Amino acid sequence: MTPRKNVTYSQRPTRQARAVHAKGDREFRTYDTSLIRPKRSKAPVVIAAVLAVVCLVVIGWGASVIFKGWAPESVATIGAGEEATVTIPEGTDASGIADILLSARVISNAGDFTNRVNELGVADRLKPGTYSIQGGTSVDQIIATLETGPGMGNALTIPEGSTIASIAEAVAEFTEGRITAEDFTKAASNASVYAGDYAFLKDVGENSLEGFLFPKTYEVTADATADTVIRQMLDQFGVEVANLDLSYPESQGYTFYDVVKLASIVEKEANGDEAVRKQVSAVFWNRLTDPEWGRLESDATTAYEVGHDPTAEEVHAETPYSTYVNDGLPPTPICNPSLSCLEAVCHPDEAALGTYYFFYFESDGQGDWNYSFSETYDEHMANFSDGEGGEAPAEEGEQAA
Repeated sequence: MTPRKNVTYSQRPTRQARAVHAKGDREFRTYDTSLIRPKRSKAPVVIAAVLAVVCLVVIGWGASVIFKGWAPESVATIGAGEEATVTIPEGTDASGIADILLSARVISNAGDFTNRVNELGVADRLKPGTYSIQGGTSVDQIIATLETGPGMGNALTIPEGSTIASIAEAVAEFTEGRITAEDFTKAASNASVYAGDYAFLKDVGENSLEGFLFPKTYEVTADATADTVIRQMLDQFGVEVANLDLSYPESQGYTFYDVVKLASIVEKEANGDEAVRKQVSAVFWNRLTDPEWGRLESDATTAYEVGHDPTAEEVHAETPYSTYVNDGLPPTPICNPSLSCLEAVCHPDEAALGTYYFFYFESDGQGDWNYSFSETYDEHMANFSDGEGGEAPAEEGEQAA
């Protein structure tokens, strides 16, 4: 028997073979190839990665340029054998302290100092005062010193309401004559000498620094001079008044120097109670801004000039500081007021504004004073009659405090 030859359907020259072949061809032509994913090129991924790297390099370079442009330059510090005296006013934050230390050249970079303070978490523990810092002292040692605070063996306290004359005497006594009262008074006699360093002195001209030597406790070192002590007080004044709201005084047409003048009068006329100070401030604002008044009529301004409790004749004398004779404010402040009195002038008692024009006070027998406020002179006289003695008002017809 002849073996069967293996052939494909397509090789069979029969009708059946041709039909099968045609069917297979049709099935191939209509086969769904949509689920067959073509092989992707790796080129886009490579390009994206390269672009990302380039962007990071560019951003890093730009940041470094910006940082170098903005970062404070380092300065050379004082030598190991040198010493710098720095004063940190009360209320100065870590950034402000860094600037002071940098100016004294006891640190080389303010940013490094503030960063270290923040790392240690001691920003709220750095104490104000005057420090002597040796050259070569590390940042950590300086921070530790500021945490401990200055020794209080050299503390000079200036009471609220002190005048330049009384401060000069206190400084002379405290320094055992190393700084004389005459030297201090002379150094404080012309504000224009300091106006370039302290913007708040711009309207003072050649008047004295009365009003701007802030009452506080200061660290006075053995090498202190009249100038350095004065600058300590001016520095502190700047810190204290930095957030003072001058909206009300400015709305009435008054300057910052005027605010200090009026605050010094409130300091002398009111007791230490904040509410009373605001009421007394309102009385004086009413007198200043009412066209029918204009005169403050405060004995305290004449007392500043004559150096004692004035007589009736003295308060009515034709002198620059008589606020019975002259309208408006005196030529200068009459003392160095507290922050409380400065704030009272900026925020007088709203209920008293436009209402009270008189006040009367008498001793309570315990070392303090009781105040009574009134709208009219008759009410004022009634308050005085009801009291057991105090500051007597002026004669009838006069507008007295």
